[in-house]
Amino acid sequence: MGWFRAVGVATGGELGPRVASVRRTADGKSAGAAVVLGIDTVLTCAHVVNDALGRPMFETRTPGLDEVPVALWGPRKTDLYPARVVHWVAPRTRDGGPVRGGGGEWLGDLAVLRVDAPPGVIPAPEPCAAMVPGQRVRAWHGSGQGATFADLEVAALDGPFGYLDGKATGMAVGPGYSGGPLWWEEDGAGAVVGLVAAAYLPQRDGCGSPLPFTPQQPIRRSWCIPWQRVEAELGPLGALDGLGFQLSDPDDPAYGMLVTAIENALPSKYTLGDTARQLAHACGVGPGSPVAPPAVEEFAAFLLTHPRALAAFTEILRNRDARAADRVLVAGQLSPTPLLLSPREHLRLHQLLRKVDRPVLARFPEAVREATKRVAVPRDGGSLDVVLDRLETLSGDGHSADGGPRVPVLLRVVEYVAALCPAPRQAELRLWSDGVAGRLGIPLAALRERRSDAQDWARMLRGGTRRVRVLAWITRAGRGRYRLRIWCDEGTGPRQVSADSSGSYSASEAARELLRVLETLAPAVADGGRPLVEVLVDRADLNLPVDEWAAQAPGEIVPGVLGVEFPLVVHCPELLRRHERFLPDWRERWRQLDSGETLVVSDPAQDPHQIYYELMGRLDTVRVSVDVPAGPRDAIVQVCLAVGIPVVVWDRGADASASEASVPEASVSDASTSGASTASSPMTSASVSPSSHVVRHMAEVATRELPDGVRVYRANARGSRAPEFPGRPVLAWADADRAVPRLHLTEPQENA
Repeated sequence: MGWFRAVGVATGGELGPRVASVRRTADGKSAGAAVVLGIDTVLTCAHVVNDALGRPMFETRTPGLDEVPVALWGPRKTDLYPARVVHWVAPRTRDGGPVRGGGGEWLGDLAVLRVDAPPGVIPAPEPCAAMVPGQRVRAWHGSGQGATFADLEVAALDGPFGYLDGKATGMAVGPGYSGGPLWWEEDGAGAVVGLVAAAYLPQRDGCGSPLPFTPQQPIRRSWCIPWQRVEAELGPLGALDGLGFQLSDPDDPAYGMLVTAIENALPSKYTLGDTARQLAHACGVGPGSPVAPPAVEEFAAFLLTHPRALAAFTEILRNRDARAADRVLVAGQLSPTPLLLSPREHLRLHQLLRKVDRPVLARFPEAVREATKRVAVPRDGGSLDVVLDRLETLSGDGHSADGGPRVPVLLRVVEYVAALCPAPRQAELRLWSDGVAGRLGIPLAALRERRSDAQDWARMLRGGTRRVRVLAWITRAGRGRYRLRIWCDEGTGPRQVSADSSGSYSASEAARELLRVLETLAPAVADGGRPLVEVLVDRADLNLPVDEWAAQAPGEIVPGVLGVEFPLVVHCPELLRRHERFLPDWRERWRQLDSGETLVVSDPAQDPHQIYYELMGRLDTVRVSVDVPAGPRDAIVQVCLAVGIPVVVWDRGADASASEASVPEASVSDASTSGASTASSPMTSASVSPSSHVVRHMAEVATRELPDGVRVYRANARGSRAPEFPGRPVLAWADADRAVPRLHLTEPQENA
């Protein structure tokens, strides 16, 4: 086993693996069980988490930042620790739809929770193996009591489902067993081969009482999630990477340098043994001896197997020998295993973030984009913990004082989050950053510079307001009929307010439904500004005239035209996400929204390929005005949106009727191959063709004011000044600082 020993491994005298308990937030009772997955994570069923949080059993939305109590069973007592969802695989039917009612059988239904527990509290994960028919397995209730074990046999495997039959005596699987490990033991060695999912309980009458027993009823039949399905669902997410310590690579280039650095820093057996015991305690593992030290080679190997051991070692070394700590850090940079933070720093960061107000954490993606605008960042998506894990693997920002260590990306992000927090939380996060920077040997002047950048950004944000917005996902459901799903975002992220998207609406009915939601937001708009309506559409519906939809019904006093009463923009995530390599360009262009350039395309013979080339050479272009006829216009608009132009303006013109307008699937290869474009400042008029009054008029409107400017234009176009405003403006608007639900990008049951 070696000198550094994993703690909490079940011994031969125990019944099986240590079972964690997922508790309900309402009454503290067990909602189900969980199996230890890594050094700080446990795995359970998603429906167990839903139960613990008081949500519908088969809710598909991720719990986000909601905390779930997890009980860990120690040798002397049981302790409760908060946990958050890191990876969420929602329950789904075989065809990908939502699970209804009892459901019978379903796919997905997995949740990985990160537990905020001190190092060494969570026992080491058990070995895992594939499930096969005939295995005799054992399950435990989520309460963790030893007497609750149920002995079962794997009766059959049917693809992603395993069927279990229980003995006629002893405990039967029932409520509270879900999410727990199925332990298989043979020849003295054991492994987890799956998770309990559900049991077939006796049928009940209309009053809920069990029906009289008949031989036709199944006796102690349950079904489970085989481990091979767990691997298939979670493996691509990287959720299984923490299963125990990986053996160090003997060819790791850091190994030899670390052996030398340890020998120089810890020359005596006494200091070597004392430091090794401190390191074991910091990493939550057991020391091999209270007296004898490990071999230097084993010490170095441990630094390259436990992902946080090297950081913990430099924590111990920094105050004793700063140069030795620097040498260890330099050696560690040669290996992919060591992570940035020590176990203590990692736990403390998550504890501090748990105290941060929800509205601030809702702006975490925005802080990440701003703090990392000069660094290659991971693409959007994933829980807060997943994003933090990814940030921890990134290097510094390329700027340092006198060639010293660079400020890591994670510390920059924490500084930007701290800048949004009130004084107490801000001070705690900054003290944490100071401590990590000091341990890494980063000059405080370098960190202070990043802190100043974050303060400037926070002041800029406070100088503006975050507009309330309503997001409407609209798709076609037949001629003149549409499906509709609605979210509200008062500044803390989208929250769904529509029940489902199974029904269909006429244009007028959809407008009435949107106005109903908008009316509920009116009192929340403190500055008197109108909420922004953001219509999420596919590329074929960029010209859908939602702004002209009227909610007027018999007996109504006013027409209720959406685009006249509210600033209404369109957003096409399908095009924006089509080529994710352009997402960094999109974020950088959005950052320059107030200072960037405008490109005006006014030649109807313009080749969309030429637009692509020009935009690649104009990364300061934030806005494109398209002033060409419908045919070439549609292809040009789609190219602009696909390469990350956040603001595109054009005139829909007379090519789309008020009820059934749509953009044909344009192909850039269909356009001709000549033409030119002109560029202008967003605050000055451009030299454009006189064909489009919309483009000429909007050239005088600042980019950030375009949503309101377009609304006013639409109002004038339908009023007494209609001859002076002959256009039908469309504004595509992709705000890189505001989240968009992922529902319309994937399956109907998923959510952001």
